[in-house]
Amino acid sequence: MKIILTHEVSGLGTAGDVVDVRDGYARNYLVPRGFAIRWTKGGEKDVEQIRRGRKIREIASVEQANEIKGQLEGVKVKLAVRAGDAGRLFGSVTPADVASAIKAAGGPDVDKRRVELGSPIKTLGAHQVSVRLHSDVVAKLGVEVVAA
Repeated sequence: MKIILTHEVSGLGTAGDVVDVRDGYARNYLVPRGFAIRWTKGGEKDVEQIRRGRKIREIASVEQANEIKGQLEGVKVKLAVRAGDAGRLFGSVTPADVASAIKAAGGPDVDKRRVELGSPIKTLGAHQVSVRLHSDVVAKLGVEVVAA
């Protein structure tokens, strides 16, 4: 089945790419989660719009990505969330929460889609978070989760 990716999918492609995948993978995983749309002749307009949006958000060069990485690694991020007595959170910390905490701490504006948590953050304390700035540049960031 031919599909148009609307988000970056690891091992498959980036937003705006037209790829062939198995029918079940597209029908049961990619399309319902909003990672892709079915390819049509009219979908070419969508592809151009997705690519234009990606170029606006994209970091242009490796040098620029390394500069932003240096800024990120110098920022102390503290995130206050609701937690119970045993230190477990009510819910979990999302990539959007981390992106807004970076901005609030005086760091650069980071797209929430670039924040990779690894495993869900559901406890108080210090956690390691990755921010994929470029295909070759990944910034490691320490996030301290405290009770609100």
